[in-house]
Amino acid sequence: MVKAPTLEDEYFQKDILFGVSRTFALTIPQLPPILERAVANAYLLCRIQDTIEDDPDLSLEIKSDLSRQFVRVIASDCDANLFAEVLVQNLSAKTPRDEIKLIESTDKVIRITHDLKPVQKDAITKCVTKMAKGMMLYQDQESSDGLLDQDEMDQYCYFVAGVVGEMLTHIFCDYCPELADKKNYLLQLSVSFGQGLQMTNILKDIWTDKERGVCWLPQKTFQNYNIELSQVMPGEGGTQFELGLQDLLSLAAGHLKNALDFTLILPRNQPGIRRFCLWALGMAILTLVKINKNPSFKSSSEAKISRRWVKITIGATSFLSCSNQYLKVLFKLGTKSLRVTPVTVPISSISDLVDSQDP
Repeated sequence: MVKAPTLEDEYFQKDILFGVSRTFALTIPQLPPILERAVANAYLLCRIQDTIEDDPDLSLEIKSDLSRQFVRVIASDCDANLFAEVLVQNLSAKTPRDEIKLIESTDKVIRITHDLKPVQKDAITKCVTKMAKGMMLYQDQESSDGLLDQDEMDQYCYFVAGVVGEMLTHIFCDYCPELADKKNYLLQLSVSFGQGLQMTNILKDIWTDKERGVCWLPQKTFQNYNIELSQVMPGEGGTQFELGLQDLLSLAAGHLKNALDFTLILPRNQPGIRRFCLWALGMAILTLVKINKNPSFKSSSEAKISRRWVKITIGATSFLSCSNQYLKVLFKLGTKSLRVTPVTVPISSISDLVDSQDP
């Protein structure tokens, strides 16, 4: 049985968030305290799973074994300290120190998980379980060739980000009972919201992923322009590669339009929840715009938005957070240089695989 969390556990969760994520250290504290605690906890659990997936020194077999152990840790069927010890011993020497600190203190995070409201705990457990299974499904497909097509990209984005959108929806609807009749639609939009954010990260990190021999772009999209992804080098893709990139930028923008629709459904008397969504949405739009202006960029740093623009995004979205009309105008202004491809929800291509991966 997991012990009750201590004040030390609570302080650790708050402090380590700043060490492992600049973005979420900004957005999560905007939530009401009871949601902030749950969402911060969920993020840290997802970060541990993400560390397992991304480690370059772990074999697929070890990653799969550690992922299964981690799911059992969350369910209290496996010792958190033993799991942490084994994982830390096998991590790459390049793993950031704050990520190691997080893993070493898995037990602290888990104690808070089991102290959350039942709805929150259940949503988080299902999220991380789906994420772990999905990540391992795609580990075996990692290559510089890219994913097969857009359907596969949709599926991958669901497992690494869409499940997080679903989790947040369950938690938000539990906190705001007035959302009950809109929950099913919010769940559909939340998957698209997650995909918009994940596609933005994939596009920003194309060349960082390339360095480790991985590509998450859809092959068929670029084959339409006679481009083989494994042959493209940073800044040397040319016009044809940039046309494929434009297609994905447009699709990502369409998912972010659904993210706006998701946010506008949230109660206006919950500005903190709205800010949490709007800040992430705004920074994603700015990233897409920056890539669109410089499609021949050669590194993630060139696609990174400046602190000045982060502050402008925070200020503008916070000031307008309760006005649906002005937020729609702000979205149009922000995406005026992008082609926005409408995305219908639910995203049907993921349904069969999602059902087969349910815990």
